[in-house]
Amino acid sequence: MAESDSAAVQRMRISEPEGKHMLGTTDSYIREQLENRRERLTAAIGSAPVAAPLARYRELLSEVDAALHRMDAGAYGICDVCHASIERDRLIEDPLVRVCLDHLSSEERRSLEGDLELAASIQRSLLPPPSVQSLGWQIEYEYQPAGLVSGDYCDVIVPAEGGPIFLVGDVSGKGVAASLLMSYLRATFRSLSSAGIEINKLLEAANRLFCESTMAGQFATLVCGRAGRGGDVEIASAGHCPALVVSSQGVSQVAATGLPLGMFSTSHYTVERIDLELGDTLLFYTDGISEARDADGNEYGVEGVSRFAGECHGRRPGQVSAACLKSVQTFSAGTRQADDQTVMAIRRTASDSPPPTR
Repeated sequence: MAESDSAAVQRMRISEPEGKHMLGTTDSYIREQLENRRERLTAAIGSAPVAAPLARYRELLSEVDAALHRMDAGAYGICDVCHASIERDRLIEDPLVRVCLDHLSSEERRSLEGDLELAASIQRSLLPPPSVQSLGWQIEYEYQPAGLVSGDYCDVIVPAEGGPIFLVGDVSGKGVAASLLMSYLRATFRSLSSAGIEINKLLEAANRLFCESTMAGQFATLVCGRAGRGGDVEIASAGHCPALVVSSQGVSQVAATGLPLGMFSTSHYTVERIDLELGDTLLFYTDGISEARDADGNEYGVEGVSRFAGECHGRRPGQVSAACLKSVQTFSAGTRQADDQTVMAIRRTASDSPPPTR
């Protein structure tokens, strides 16, 4: 059943960072989009057949001209009702927006609710199976959006040849815009992984495509790994939170080996190679986990994740990921979830053959 006509919109508003955003560096991008729309509308009006909806074309052209006038006057992106800033992501998605989320009409709220429910349904369908077993590895995860849709990226790819590829990432922004970038990353990595290229080259190719296909200021942190049959794992990280290796000897970190995707098209990434023994676990997570805060403002931190992980050697990956999420939720009890939270655990369960069905 759908939420009430305001619940989904309220959740979307909460998923924005605290406060509302002025346009800043996105001005030139939005102006370009408005001017492009004006050119297309003018051309359509001039060459439209008799049956074309000319009245609607002219109405849209008037709205575009008004938006450009507000931009010239320094009044663009200001809510017509409360005169506060309109949410940045919404202006990028629709440059003709005139009111902030707090002042949508009932009909607009119902329409937005439907769009959000559809986006959330599509996003859930893109997640990998909750448990993947391949070449003696078991991979499980927990995925908890802060709102209806999420900017966290989580995937497991089992190619025709070679070991499983696992990815955990976090794209910039919140809400629907971030979820669209997440979907774009998924399609990119799934297409590139079929070529069988090395992990660092996979990241470099994805980074170039990301830079060419997104606007300035959009980026993603991401960790990518490939597990081998003999317990060897290759890991490359694009500015993401440190991965944790949980063994009988304790917990060690694997730091980032390059910059986030989308910052520089020429970025390069190096590969860290580690060997896991039977029962050892790799733990990946997004900053919604490490940056969660308690009621006093204290941060859970990478140290908190490491302390938790130190108690988990020998546990099944699904138990580890679920317990980690519960630990963070207990820590931040009494506060709202400010960011999407994803945890993935990869455990070596066998030497040469797939583990038994759980």
